[in-house]
Amino acid sequence: MRRYRMEKIVNCFCKQPDAVARLICFPWAGGGSVHYARWGKIFNCSIEVYSVKLPGREARAKEPFAVDIHEIVNEVTQALLPQLQEKPFAFFGHSFGALTSFATAEYLKRVYGLEPTHLFVSGSSAPHSIARTTSQKTSELPDKEFLEWMTTVGGTPPEILGNPEVVNLFLPVLKADLRVVENYSYLKPPSSVLSCAITAFDGTEDVPHDIDAWKELTSGEFTKQMLPGSHFYLKDPQNEAHLVKYITKCLETTEIDYI
Repeated sequence: MRRYRMEKIVNCFCKQPDAVARLICFPWAGGGSVHYARWGKIFNCSIEVYSVKLPGREARAKEPFAVDIHEIVNEVTQALLPQLQEKPFAFFGHSFGALTSFATAEYLKRVYGLEPTHLFVSGSSAPHSIARTTSQKTSELPDKEFLEWMTTVGGTPPEILGNPEVVNLFLPVLKADLRVVENYSYLKPPSSVLSCAITAFDGTEDVPHDIDAWKELTSGEFTKQMLPGSHFYLKDPQNEAHLVKYITKCLETTEIDYI
């Protein structure tokens, strides 16, 4: 299997060599690494934040997009395996990132016997939920209808949607990510595939997601939290502060148990 340099796959704004745990964040569809990398300056020094960089954007703009979720899982695993074996780690993913983070967690547990101490998922139905199979395949929409869909979802600044040049750069990335997640099929397992805690977040004004189904994937504790806002509720400063505080408390408590 091909090896990847960590610096190619991960963005880390704030190194914390003495951190008790690492938080690896997976981007939403069309997203880059900067939003979560910035979290490294918000969390305290007990948590080091890694933000995943996907191909086809940022410093990897000349690389072809990932064709399926397994390609993303393999990249992240091969780049981060030594770091994941060093100290406790957790995953956070929103929307598309919720599914890629779970797929990575499941692979690590199945192949390497490694598991995050906590899986934080947001804005997405569980991978095996029937709610996913009945969703519209937005990646197949013509550009005009696709932009209308983006407007209803929210979270994209109007100045971007109103700029044809920017849209032409942004749409291929977003559609490529959506194709990956739309083609990702995961059957409900006969028993739990994880034993870590899972917390599922969602926006109160977002389209309904089957976040309760996430509890069927772990034998560990399951928690659900609804925060005010639409699909990109996590961009709101108050919601972001809540997420950081909650995740910090979970990881610092887990470290006590781990010791």
